[in-house]
Amino acid sequence: MYRLLWFLVMLPALVEAYDTRLSGFVAAELRGFVNDSQFDDQFDGLQPSVIIQPEWTVLPEEGDDQISFIPFARLDSRDSRRTHFDIREAYWLHVDAEYELLVGVNRVFWGVAESRHLVDIINQTDFVEDVDREDKLGQPMINLATQQDWGSLELFVMPWFRERTFPGKDGRLRFPLVTDGDPDYDASNDQHHVDVALRYSHYAGEWDFGVHYFNGSGREPRFLVNDNGTRLVPFYDLIEQVGTDIQFTHEGWLWKFEGLWRSQNSDHFWATVGGFEYTLYQIVDSNADLGLLLEYSWDGRDDDPAEAPPILFDDDFFMGTRLTLNDVQNSELLAGFVIDRDTHASQLSVEAERRLDNHWKLELESRWFLNSGSDVAVAFKKDSNVTLRLARYF
Repeated sequence: MYRLLWFLVMLPALVEAYDTRLSGFVAAELRGFVNDSQFDDQFDGLQPSVIIQPEWTVLPEEGDDQISFIPFARLDSRDSRRTHFDIREAYWLHVDAEYELLVGVNRVFWGVAESRHLVDIINQTDFVEDVDREDKLGQPMINLATQQDWGSLELFVMPWFRERTFPGKDGRLRFPLVTDGDPDYDASNDQHHVDVALRYSHYAGEWDFGVHYFNGSGREPRFLVNDNGTRLVPFYDLIEQVGTDIQFTHEGWLWKFEGLWRSQNSDHFWATVGGFEYTLYQIVDSNADLGLLLEYSWDGRDDDPAEAPPILFDDDFFMGTRLTLNDVQNSELLAGFVIDRDTHASQLSVEAERRLDNHWKLELESRWFLNSGSDVAVAFKKDSNVTLRLARYF
């Protein structure tokens, strides 16, 4: 009781000693599927949902520390698995002249390619959000980094593994069998296995590059069928991975490359993605910029989902365009088309966003599965959809 009274008395002084900032957004989202479902129990038509993601940042008036907290929640009307809560970030960061130390939950992005983030391995994919693998779960970690004249070196120690999220039996964008039940692990201590990663990055003139090593439970599961053949069970292998990402910038050109070697399930494979983005500035005497993108992706893993994690496109070309109007509303449009050279499976995606005023933002996303030429793509052949999202930022 005395401690509580002391805290209430001291609270104004404690608040004044820190610079506390609140931002984030709430959004209403409406996703519509253009075709009826192909599997039993799946819903048809519209999928309304609500999202909230506040962001708190605490900065002491004196010192080199920072505290960040970003929770995320979605309430979905059609798929109970898509209704979920996650802590995207919750960490303490100390910045010194020689090093940075982060302890807590964070999101880390690696990679330079547009069509596929091949080397991005620290965080687990929040797959119920979307199949583009852009949304990530927060990862508990200790991150020690130093930036020197010879480059940046980072060490990641991750003591807790995050399972991938999957749609439920009512949900769309899922496999014929529902992914359900407790996952299996190659590690004897399951989620408690300590994963480690090391990354070195630097730049030289117009070149930016990074090299990494990862040892731990792979974020991509392969899938086993349960004993009665009614469910898919994710299996997370222990893996070793070495990868690199390289970007060369010259005038309007961005040349990009990502490559990796991975040892998994008593086997190993190579994978690469590379290409370019060329930007035409101030097209037709306007303020708008037009980017032209072309990338090729190849993956040498086993195509049996019980032997290696499944992949939608493993030998494919990506062609896209990015239109940036450079107006006060920050209007942008990105359209991309992917086609697999072997199976001819193809996908068209369109993303557009426009700020309505200082607080409101409108986003449109559309994904069309035009040809289901592979075993993985055929699961989504009737899941073409359009998503409209209205967000209020604060």
